[in-house]
Amino acid sequence: MTESNSVLIGKKPVMNYVLACITLFHGGAKEVNIKARGRAISRAVDVVEVVRRRFLPDVKVKKVTIGTEQVAPREEGGTPTNVSTIEITLER
Repeated sequence: MTESNSVLIGKKPVMNYVLACITLFHGGAKEVNIKARGRAISRAVDVVEVVRRRFLPDVKVKKVTIGTEQVAPREEGGTPTNVSTIEITLER
């Protein structure tokens, strides 16, 4: 699988990311990675559920990977912060 089969979740509405996933699957992708950090994790889960339940019922969750990234401080002398991450792999 190539990195072009990844959807990075941000602040846009859920349906924008759902459309991106559906477009990748209709383009011939067998797997799609959905990646999110921090507050966008709940939106990533929403995207997966909408894709699976409403649009593509034959899509299954293959793998879920969670982790933590350390982000550099915003200002000099500050302490680095930890940000949670999730990567959900959908398979058709």
